[in-house]
Amino acid sequence: MFVFAAIAVIAVLVAIHELGHFLAARLQGIHVNRFSLGFGPILWKYQGSETEYAVRAIPLGGFVGFPDDDPDSEIPPHDPNLLKNRPILDRAIVISAGVIANLVFAYLVFVVQFATVSVPEFTPQQGIIVAEVMEQDGPASAAGLQAGDVIVAVNDEPLGVSETTVPEFTDLIRNSENQAVDLSIVRDGQDLELTVVPERNQSDKVAIGVKLQPKGALEYRRADNILNIFTMAAQEFQDMLVVTAQGFYMLVTNFSEMASNVAGPVGIVEQGAGLASDNALSLFPFTAIISINLAIINILPLPALDGGQLAFLLIEALRGRPLPERLQENVMQTGLVLLLGLGIFLIVRDTTQLDIFQHLPQ
Repeated sequence: MFVFAAIAVIAVLVAIHELGHFLAARLQGIHVNRFSLGFGPILWKYQGSETEYAVRAIPLGGFVGFPDDDPDSEIPPHDPNLLKNRPILDRAIVISAGVIANLVFAYLVFVVQFATVSVPEFTPQQGIIVAEVMEQDGPASAAGLQAGDVIVAVNDEPLGVSETTVPEFTDLIRNSENQAVDLSIVRDGQDLELTVVPERNQSDKVAIGVKLQPKGALEYRRADNILNIFTMAAQEFQDMLVVTAQGFYMLVTNFSEMASNVAGPVGIVEQGAGLASDNALSLFPFTAIISINLAIINILPLPALDGGQLAFLLIEALRGRPLPERLQENVMQTGLVLLLGLGIFLIVRDTTQLDIFQHLPQ
C-alpha cells in the first residue's frame, strides 16, 4: 500500500511538471499537439480537439509535444502560434513553467499540510543519531560505529540538548585531525564506549565518515491562524529548497563520494514507502522534497532537460539567431539517450539492493 502511495506521489509530480509546460503554452495561444506521461509505447490515449493526451509504458518522466517539427501536422510552418515562431521570452516562459509548477506545488503541499493536518514541531533531546555510516573503511567504521547509534557524550562531556549540538560536534571532529576522540554511545539500550580518530578525506575535510541527525521528538500542533499557515509553509519551503540545492552542489563538487547516494525511481519509491510506513504524515515533506528535486534537476543546463533548452535560448539571444536545428537535435537526442541510460542503470542498481534481493541464497 505504501509503495503504491509513493509511486502515486511521483506520478502526480511528473504530471504537475508537464502541466506547467502545457498551461504556459495554451494560455499564450501556442499550439500543443501532445501531452504525455511517460515514454515509449502508448498504454492509453485520448484525442482532444487540439491535443492528444496519453499515458506511456516507461514511467521515467513525460513530455509536452509541439507540432513545430511534426511532419504530419497540418499547421503551416510560418503560423505565428507555433512555439518556434514565438519571441524568446514566450518560449522561455513555456520551457521554465514546469520548474515553476513544481516549486509552487511544493509550497502548496506545506500549506495543505499545515492547514488540514498540523504543524510539525521538533523538540531536541540529548544525543546525536548516527543515521548512516558512509565509508566502510572510514574512521567511524573502524571504531565500530553503526547506523542507529546515539552519541550521548564526547571525551566524557555529555552532549547538550540544543539545535546546535550536531554543528558543535562536527566542529570538534574537524579540529581533531589524527587525534583520538572518545565517544559514549547508546546502542539498543546498552551503553558503549568507542574511540574514533578523525582523518582528512578525499575532499580535504577532516571527518569520520558518518551522516548525523539530531535526536528529538517530532510533535504536531495546530496552526495559530491563517497567516501562520502561509508564513510557516514559506519558511519550510525555503529551508528545504536551500538544503536540496546544497545537496546538488555537494554532488557536483564531490561526485566520486556522493554518487553512491544518488537514488533512481526504485530507490525513491522505497524511501517514500519506508517513510509512509513509519508515519503517513511523512508523505507531505516527501512529496515536497521530490517536487523540489525535480525542479532543480530540470533547471540544470544539461541536454534534454529544461535547463538545456533555456541554454539554447540564451545562446540565441546573444547571437541574434538560433543555433542550427540539426545541431540542437543531435545534442538533445544524445542527452536524452544518456538520461534514459542513467535512469535504467539506477533502476537496476536500486532494484538489486532491495531487501528481497539481499536475502537470496548466495
